[in-house]
Amino acid sequence: MKVSSAIAGASAALVAFQAALYASHGEADLLRPPGAHGEKDFASRCVKCGKCMEACPYIAIKPARLDAGAAVGTPMIDARAQACRLCEDFPCVEACPTNALRDIETRSDVKMGIAVIDEDLCIAFQGMRCEVCYRTCPLIDEAIVIDYRLREGDAIHSVFAPVIDEDKCVGCGLCVERCVVSEPRVAIRIASDEERAGGIEPSA
Repeated sequence: MKVSSAIAGASAALVAFQAALYASHGEADLLRPPGAHGEKDFASRCVKCGKCMEACPYIAIKPARLDAGAAVGTPMIDARAQACRLCEDFPCVEACPTNALRDIETRSDVKMGIAVIDEDLCIAFQGMRCEVCYRTCPLIDEAIVIDYRLREGDAIHSVFAPVIDEDKCVGCGLCVERCVVSEPRVAIRIASDEERAGGIEPSA
């Protein structure tokens, strides 16, 4: 009886610990595979079976780590390590048995998030020509375009600034993976709908 009580107490403590981590980190921080329909819907359907991870030919989908709190073990993508390649047949979606990932037929159907550029870190906004994110984008000249303009207060030097079209960006994260800036952090990131609703603005 005492052993059962101890186990129950330990389980309750673990749940509380995970809940605290969930509250502090938030599942909105996790980049989900293509076909997820918002964090709440995804969390209610995903059973952590791992089939989408097994199906990904690029091994881009990984289980969320312990610091994800209640979301630990759920599929996510670390775009900096290995972004989504937007496979033509979307094997991860086909493999999902619970419809946590669904309704994807073409790349334009994907909505993993939207790229956000930190203009203070992006070297293109500092006057250096880069275009790595632009050239990497699988929807080049659609999701990312280059805005050629003179630098503010400078009548000689131009800025070749990447600009995100939030209606076209699918949030695959390839731009994040290839960004040449790493310190103090990457100059581009993927913001979820939940984050954007909380006040994070995409690049203008």
